[in-house]
Amino acid sequence: MSSLPYSQSCENNKAAIAAVIEQCFSQASQVLEVGSGTGQHAVHFAKLMPHLIWQTSDQSIYHDGINAWLLAEPSINLRPPLTLDVTQAWPISQLEKPVIDGIFTANTLHIMSKAMVEEFFKGIGEHLALHGQLCIYGPFNYNGQYTSDSNRNFDLWLYEQNNQSAIRDIEWIIELANKQGMELITDHPMPANNRLLHFEKLSK
Repeated sequence: MSSLPYSQSCENNKAAIAAVIEQCFSQASQVLEVGSGTGQHAVHFAKLMPHLIWQTSDQSIYHDGINAWLLAEPSINLRPPLTLDVTQAWPISQLEKPVIDGIFTANTLHIMSKAMVEEFFKGIGEHLALHGQLCIYGPFNYNGQYTSDSNRNFDLWLYEQNNQSAIRDIEWIIELANKQGMELITDHPMPANNRLLHFEKLSK
């Protein structure tokens, strides 16, 4: 396992995330994970949800690491990564099934620029099926305020890495989702000052 890409935060949060998304995706047949990162989440979640296809995706530079995890911990319902850049056309034709009824992403919106976040939601609006489920994990601000000192420090660190990255305001995220026909179902509190936002696509 030592040769595999590894994120301690993924290891720490995978059980808490799984406990929520197993319910959210209980009726889903195909979940697209946007930004699979190391691949740790994918191999864990696919095993827990054998009723659905778990489709990984990310920028091509991360594919080798994701594929290494898929090889180390294979699941019959786990698919190798597609190249997905939220600012470009989504590779829908490469999906095993034509319908996406679940989308999951973790710790991506604070890495993306604001323009990329807007494009992300436009893509979801275009491709997520009616009554499909969207689950977003990560830190968020409320009423323009940090929820903890650790989140404030993390946001400063993000800015030092890339001045387009930042913890996003939940009100803005909900607004973007609403514009694409999605409604917030539940805002789940998670460990380490994170949240898991569960949306449902209720209209086109």
